[in-house]
Amino acid sequence: MRVSLFFVLAIATACTVRDNDKFYMPAEWEPHDAIWLGWEDDRLEYRPTVVNMIKALKPHVKIKIAASGDSLLLIAKKYLHEQGIDSSQLLFYNMKGDRYWIRDHGAAFLVNDKGQLGVADFGWNSYGYPGWLEILHNNNKDSISKYLKLRGPKIKLTGMVDSLMAMAEGATILKTEITHEGGAIEVNGKGTLILCEATVLQRNPNLSKEEIESEFKRVLGVTNIIWMKKGLADDPLHFYRIIAGNYVGGGTGGHTDEFVRFANANTILLAWIDESEKDLNPINQLNYERMNENLKILEASKDQDGIPFKIIKIPLPDLIVKQVTVKEDSDDSDPNGERPTPYLKRSYFPIVEAPQEGDSLRRVPASSYMNYLVTNGIVLLPTYAAAGSSVEKENEVMRIFKEQFPGREIVFIDAMPLNWSGGGIHCSTQQQPAKK
Repeated sequence: MRVSLFFVLAIATACTVRDNDKFYMPAEWEPHDAIWLGWEDDRLEYRPTVVNMIKALKPHVKIKIAASGDSLLLIAKKYLHEQGIDSSQLLFYNMKGDRYWIRDHGAAFLVNDKGQLGVADFGWNSYGYPGWLEILHNNNKDSISKYLKLRGPKIKLTGMVDSLMAMAEGATILKTEITHEGGAIEVNGKGTLILCEATVLQRNPNLSKEEIESEFKRVLGVTNIIWMKKGLADDPLHFYRIIAGNYVGGGTGGHTDEFVRFANANTILLAWIDESEKDLNPINQLNYERMNENLKILEASKDQDGIPFKIIKIPLPDLIVKQVTVKEDSDDSDPNGERPTPYLKRSYFPIVEAPQEGDSLRRVPASSYMNYLVTNGIVLLPTYAAAGSSVEKENEVMRIFKEQFPGREIVFIDAMPLNWSGGGIHCSTQQQPAKK
């Protein structure tokens, strides 16, 4: 089944809700009506992971797939059919501007006690792209203006996808000028929200923390906000970044779904590097310091009812590394960081960080067990044992997840192709909660 959606923003905003309508974001472990995925044709390396996710999810929850154009939807249906998936059992949506990472630009769904569905319509600037251009081009105004004009129309289209999803579901829209991505929203469904300063403040440089908090409380229905300082070191802002020494990577700049998640309303999972591992490499050292700082914040925090949290440390997988060589010019390189190629163009790096031609770098993915998805009766959890991480560590992670999500099937999914792009299972999906 396909639904074509060519709505203008004016129609979407006609459904804007009054502030006193009490919508809120449910916790991820509450019942879902559907899981959404996006589709991009040039991301061929994602496809096996997408197929495995759909096969695991299909017995538990309705699957909805969005793509920017009928031709992409036909490609998706054909590929899924070839992989043994009955596309007639899925719902497909033509949404102009859609991308693969639907959690980040797509609808942040809400509910209220009247049985209504809502959507928090955040601003979208492609992961802080204007600020990234300032870093990339060392504040050269001409270069910044040039690339903003080139990318601006696509960014604007993608920023309308959450409104299109709302219209598809007849949801009420709560519009906000806060710029934010879905992978950086972590709620317990009872009134507490966890945010990360590194991403939120970078996306909203002209707003104060007080203004930002007020808007999050209004559109997400929360009353209590906890601020983390920084995310994982191997999730730096955009591609390509020198993280430490000759280690290079790229990502979002600190999404919460890489390092801090609620397991239930009063239990928080925190990514962790054990002290015995902190000196193995510079990435571990940075993550050890950052997560210890975040732990202290969480230990001093309380939930919306004034009760301290239970905090469980989740081991990070052993560091996965690919050697790459810097070239002045190379057709084998990938400017978006999507594929772990053996060469990287020097021009892809910020001017002030650029390595020299011929330098050997150690590229790392944004790998974390925290980028998991919880839905009806199942948890999709990334696996790293096949990539060389400790089997014992992975067994311990499985034990913790079975304990924290009783009654749900825990399914390991190889998401490494997504990790090389700075994302994962959670980033690739967006839950649509069941209406009350």
